[in-house]
Amino acid sequence: MKISCEQASTICNKSQYQEASFWEIQKLKLHILMCKTCAKFSRKNTVLTSLCDKAGLSILSENDKDEMRKKLKEHL
Repeated sequence: MKISCEQASTICNKSQYQEASFWEIQKLKLHILMCKTCAKFSRKNTVLTSLCDKAGLSILSENDKDEMRKKLKEHL
């Protein structure tokens, strides 16, 4: 059930957009209890997402999101 910090950051990002599964969120919570660095990242990520939502920066069409995902995968 232990996850790496890299996995925790991925789950944290997914959870911000309601894309993480129940078990991923549970793993993240357990990891955050033990890792202060990831706990800080999670708090900052939550604040950033909240600010973007308030500023209206989260309004992207599904096509735009798909295009961004494809470009991201190309660069990884």
